[in-house]
Amino acid sequence: DYSPHAFWHNPSCMLSNRLVSRSFLFVCVIGCAVLSGSAQQTVVPTVTFTCDFPGSEPDHYVISVADDGAATYDSTSKLSSESDAEDSFHSDFSVSQAARARIFDLAKRSHYFQGNIDSKNKKLASTGTKVLTYKDAQKNTRATYNYSPVPSVQELTTFFQGLSTTLEFGHRIGYDLRYQKLALDDELKKMEEMSHSGGLEEISAVAPVLQKIVDDPAVINLVRGRAQRLLQAAGSPGK
Repeated sequence: DYSPHAFWHNPSCMLSNRLVSRSFLFVCVIGCAVLSGSAQQTVVPTVTFTCDFPGSEPDHYVISVADDGAATYDSTSKLSSESDAEDSFHSDFSVSQAARARIFDLAKRSHYFQGNIDSKNKKLASTGTKVLTYKDAQKNTRATYNYSPVPSVQELTTFFQGLSTTLEFGHRIGYDLRYQKLALDDELKKMEEMSHSGGLEEISAVAPVLQKIVDDPAVINLVRGRAQRLLQAAGSPGK
């Protein structure tokens, strides 16, 4: 009897169906495990630095740098001392290979921020609440501090502070280029001075806005010259 009714009520057919069902379930479980493992393996190692310092500019910022060079910056600050309102700023950029290697080497030397890295010296003046975070497929660690006696943490902090300064310059000159070109000279002069003193990191992160200044015929030559010199310092010759 080959009727459907006979097929589903035949013990051997029912056993076969159970085996198929179990095999299918097994394949699904294995497949999910493989996909889950792949997802874990594709976590890009990332170092994140957060600083909250009320009364400073910016009073809050977060920098995240991934091992593939992709980076983001978010901050809250005033565009000028005369401004009452705070402005939220976001930037996606890339860090150089040298900077990327430096950041992750310092994170490794800092034991990926596991344990206490703060000096715990209450006599030290507050320079803002800082948080360093490291994340990859196996680790997710973070440490909070005001001042750290760990040399590698100190170096990493100085680097991220310099990077924030660079990006905030980019934020302000981008605003000036659009709304108040006459303010560009003073801002770029300050930026050049900080570049010469070593207070900036990764000027290439703001190269696009510097290039716009160089290319804008409505900007006076003195200012365009400053922007071009900064591009050269960043490793980009400009036009």
